[in-house]
Amino acid sequence: MTSRIYPAAVDVIIVGSGPAGATYARILTEEAPTARIAMFEVGPTVSNPPGAHVKNIADADERARAQLLSEGPGAHDDGDRVGGIVKTTQRRARPGTFLLEDGYRVEGEDGLPVAAMSSNVGGMAAHWTGACPRPNESERIAFLDESGELDGLLAEGERLLGVTNDAFDASPHASLVRGRLAAAADAGRAEHARVQRMPLAVHRRDDGRLVWSGSDVVLGDATRANPNFTLYDESLVTRVIMEDGRAAGVAVTDVRTGESHEVRARVVVVAADALRSPQLLWASGIRPAALGRYLNDQAQIVFAVRIRDFVPATATEGAAQAGLSEYSGVTWVPFTDEVPFHGQVMQLDASPVKLAEDDPAAPGSIVGLGLFCAKDLQDSDRVEFSEHEVDRYGMPAMTLHYTLSPRDHAVIDRAKAEIVRLGTAIGEPLDDRPFMMPLGASLHYQGTTRMGRVDDGTSVCSPDGEVWSAAGVFVAGNGVIPTATACNPTLTGVALAVRGARRIAAGL
Repeated sequence: MTSRIYPAAVDVIIVGSGPAGATYARILTEEAPTARIAMFEVGPTVSNPPGAHVKNIADADERARAQLLSEGPGAHDDGDRVGGIVKTTQRRARPGTFLLEDGYRVEGEDGLPVAAMSSNVGGMAAHWTGACPRPNESERIAFLDESGELDGLLAEGERLLGVTNDAFDASPHASLVRGRLAAAADAGRAEHARVQRMPLAVHRRDDGRLVWSGSDVVLGDATRANPNFTLYDESLVTRVIMEDGRAAGVAVTDVRTGESHEVRARVVVVAADALRSPQLLWASGIRPAALGRYLNDQAQIVFAVRIRDFVPATATEGAAQAGLSEYSGVTWVPFTDEVPFHGQVMQLDASPVKLAEDDPAAPGSIVGLGLFCAKDLQDSDRVEFSEHEVDRYGMPAMTLHYTLSPRDHAVIDRAKAEIVRLGTAIGEPLDDRPFMMPLGASLHYQGTTRMGRVDDGTSVCSPDGEVWSAAGVFVAGNGVIPTATACNPTLTGVALAVRGARRIAAGL
């Protein structure tokens, strides 16, 4: 196979092509247009344009192929994916993701048995639900609130992700579901925390078709047209090169040929994901005390109900758009400190996991509810890396240490009771009790490269995302979020990436 030519030097290297990495590329394109940018992604390009959501691929076989190509080294399709109704604790991966093979649970701990990743241009944003709620109350980052920056950064994140609130307004049962939830949940809540439409990274084209955002939307036409930006897929960054305490470039292996190269840079942004970003820093000898610690996922409780007094939609009302039949859309029940879980209620085909079989006689009559619980943050919850063992990529093997605290168990018990209460407000439950997904199922891993106000040993990076102990090395993505969130974290991760990218742009 012909070797690719990598650049000898650029201004900024971005490791990872998910939404956070794409944000750095976009903001630098807009604010430092002469900066030379190289983005490296270990996985292949699976969509056109690169980084697009696979839901936008109309052909089912092509969509399945794109998902399979995202499932990392040794990807296979022999039945280990999630299939059928989710009512089991088996270790099964969602399409487009692959499980951590070993080290997902240590004896005596809870572990994250279905911890998973994606390897493809666009990362998990090629496979996500597109939910983009803003954090609320203790989910918010206090030191960015104190400076008055957080809401502005979130608004910029919404711009980059193409977030809308009205994508499902034409759905015939959306207002019914939302109204019943509001009657059950809104009492005592501030207006912004009441039941409402879920903000989604999706827009409607002029022809009426829904288009889901991936990293392609974040990059935008401006970045794709930037002659100083180049995306290299199937390129594994194995090490950040440090010289005199600051970033000098990366070592990168062409996955297609196995050839290794060095690319010099003034700044390196590590935006791999919340598991592989700390892995790369650790492999590079960048090992602050908090690296990999405060790992947190969101315990996920699910439940399915049949809408009470359901009136079937007409054929046109339920017309399929971008792989979905529009029935009841997606509704949001925001997190509050008093009710410490984030809720989303969605029609079955919008859910990434199947909770029930839809009723062919009354399609759209069944909705799935999910409550996500904020984790009790503990520095003992961490990802640990081996000095000797390696994973399929040849990078340091991971071991996850993860334990639910008594507080976590109490919140989970409350969530199970609350989801039944909310479900019965909408309709008739399909099950006697709610189901807790295996830990790791949310795919919302955070905290492993967390930011902090000061370098006190409990954080990895500054509020700008620059690693305290490694000048010129920035981290990005959900791993940077320092708070215990219950809401979907992508918008917050993108918002924090905006701040870091602006800092780099000012320096360039």
